[in-house]
Amino acid sequence: LRSYKYSVGIFGFLIVSLIFFGAIVYAYMTRSRKSLKRGEKVMFGAIIAGMVVAIIFGWLQLIEGVLV
Repeated sequence: LRSYKYSVGIFGFLIVSLIFFGAIVYAYMTRSRKSLKRGEKVMFGAIIAGMVVAIIFGWLQLIEGVLV
């Protein structure tokens, strides 16, 4: 039970840090007046996909209790 509370705390920290990181990425994306270049779109798409995968893996690890 104690390790589950510890895991919930780590997952909460993961979510908070990803929200902060996502805000930085969003601010950079909207800061430029010109449209983004193709490589920048691919890079931001990969970053956003990585954030989603990190949340999914963290959630699955929290539910299952083992690393996937």
